[in-house]
Amino acid sequence: MTTRVAYVCADPGIPVFGTKGASVHIQELVRAWRARGAEVEVYAVRRGDDVPADLADLPVHVVPVAKGSDPAAREVAQQEAAAQLAAMVTAAAPDVVHERYSLFSPILRQVRRTHPCTTVLEVNAPLVDEQRTHRVLVDEGGAEKALAAQLTAADVVACVSEPVAAWVRDRAAVLAPDAAPTVLVTPNGVNTDRIRAVTPDLSGDPVVVFVGTLKPWHGVADLVRAAALAQVPWRLRLVGDGPVRARLEELAAEHGVELEMVGAVPPEQVPAALEGALVAVAPYPASADHYFSPLKVYEYGAAALPVVASRIGEIPEVVADGVTGLLVPPSDPAALAAAIDRLAADPAAARRMGAAARERMTERHSWSHVLAATLAPIGVLDRPDPAGLAGRPELTAVP
Repeated sequence: MTTRVAYVCADPGIPVFGTKGASVHIQELVRAWRARGAEVEVYAVRRGDDVPADLADLPVHVVPVAKGSDPAAREVAQQEAAAQLAAMVTAAAPDVVHERYSLFSPILRQVRRTHPCTTVLEVNAPLVDEQRTHRVLVDEGGAEKALAAQLTAADVVACVSEPVAAWVRDRAAVLAPDAAPTVLVTPNGVNTDRIRAVTPDLSGDPVVVFVGTLKPWHGVADLVRAAALAQVPWRLRLVGDGPVRARLEELAAEHGVELEMVGAVPPEQVPAALEGALVAVAPYPASADHYFSPLKVYEYGAAALPVVASRIGEIPEVVADGVTGLLVPPSDPAALAAAIDRLAADPAAARRMGAAARERMTERHSWSHVLAATLAPIGVLDRPDPAGLAGRPELTAVP
């Protein structure tokens, strides 16, 4: 019997078919479920327009959240949308509900009250803390109540990093002490079929590429400063858009750095945007709460690009220093420049590291690995793990 899966995302900041990393995450988990033979339908509050050809037939049920400038009213609208999504999922009666954690969504609990099913809660960030610190959170009690409901109803909670898992464990102890959910660390992955090895363009100065939203916490300003300090000629390509784009262009002009600005591209066009590059960079600045599992680092590796990245958070577990890339101290443009210079001056060494990076991604970090690790504790489903991927070293159980 075919397993029927409802994938749920009630976060109004994330379109299912968008250019954000979170959108890629949703699409790839849907593909991983389908690869296991499941029938998947998505329930969300935003659909988006960048529909990949292979997901054109994916049923996506949308309950939009009313827009408005009043934060309190918007939070109420989010809760109302979540309630409608819960009713739709309950009526569909799937075998599995796989939900991306969103503020104010108690959908897992609401569905499970009336419909027996397996439940997966995927947590990619400490959203309550994020919202309180960086945005506006009016009804913090309501957000924590929804989180407690989700933790109580989840068979497994898959967290993108150990810091996120620690946050979940802490909140569970306070908000749902009787729930004792199974909490796992399942870092991000990459589609090594969608992103293939690129061929460096060595007809001129080597290309150094960055992919991501141009926001302060990506550290792209340090990359521009590094380009100004380079002792070996290389060209800088930025793929993405965002609120600091104008400042980066001003900074480049101040330092006499020439930028190739590609702009934001949908996930399907990322491989083309990486083509011709020799080195890829993840220049995260110093931070006390780097809890991310950066998609870009996995995608760079799948493209057979050596990664120069900040030694911060979970990155050293993905980038093997001196083997698949080079790690540098965060917020250190001089060290960043020296590492990029080293690879730009020795393209053969850069390509060897890139090949090792792709091999590492293929063997350890596919989305099939991610889903298999998530499902391992609960023994889902009718089709066995197709590649025997469960229980890989990346799976870390949190007591």
